[in-house]
Amino acid sequence: MAAIPSLLAVSGLHHHLIRSGTRTRVSLLLESGEPREVHHFAVLIGYGADAVNPYLAYASLVDMITQGLLSGITAQSAIAHFIKAAVKGVVKTMAKMGISTVQSYRGAQIFEAVGLHRSVIDSYFCGTASRIAGIDLEIIAQELLMRHATAFPERGENSPILETGGSYQWRNNGEEHLFNPLTITSLQKAARNGDYAEFKRFSSLVDEQNSKRNALRGLLTFKETTPIPLEEVEPVESIVKRFKTGAMSYGSISQEAHETLAIAMNRIGGKSNTGEGGEDPERFTWTNERGDSKNSAIKQVASGRFG
Repeated sequence: MAAIPSLLAVSGLHHHLIRSGTRTRVSLLLESGEPREVHHFAVLIGYGADAVNPYLAYASLVDMITQGLLSGITAQSAIAHFIKAAVKGVVKTMAKMGISTVQSYRGAQIFEAVGLHRSVIDSYFCGTASRIAGIDLEIIAQELLMRHATAFPERGENSPILETGGSYQWRNNGEEHLFNPLTITSLQKAARNGDYAEFKRFSSLVDEQNSKRNALRGLLTFKETTPIPLEEVEPVESIVKRFKTGAMSYGSISQEAHETLAIAMNRIGGKSNTGEGGEDPERFTWTNERGDSKNSAIKQVASGRFG
């Protein structure tokens, strides 16, 4: 009775129909309790689903209203808001890829798989880019059964407490995050107080996470090799001149951040970019007692977009 992952079922059927030459004869309509967020809907449509009914998401909204966790809104309005947000999210996902119609997006498989074995890709997600291998069907099934056992304990067992998860927001007993209370606090202290020792603490906390395999770089090691003589290495002063900030518009970050980036690049001989919003003309000539300048070396102009 354990539920097969909805994406595996949809994409597996989608590719089976393609191989049998009958895909265009049917529509794939998914009714599942699993999809609940934009990414879920985006990949399901991207791998062949024509429509999705996330019934558990709707039922959860109704239950939250019944319990008083959501107030001032009817169940019908809450579901309508959920659908509107999901549709907007999928449209934004499509737009980022330059795709303007659902007809073009459906089955386009614009995603890259991370952590799936080649046997799974070849059978269920044919043609999907996958540069990093990972789990196969056996492990997917094991994880599925573990979740099922949590939801449906054996008769006589005490119902287990559901895990908090913490996929998006850090939770004490949830999933590990690169940015957590320890790393954020140490970075803020280092930046606000100019405390180099605190910055080294932040660095060690981040480096520790690499060893825990929180990121792909944690799976990599350096090859043993003969070091290049230092006299052959380009000096720091020469390297930093090629540093550039991204084209972050003034409106996308704060004034302090935008100006600090410009000052930092000017100090080391690099280049900051104004972004499409440009910069305050007063920054062209501003200097302080140290001789710092807020003038961005790279000027970006957007004709008319910003009035």
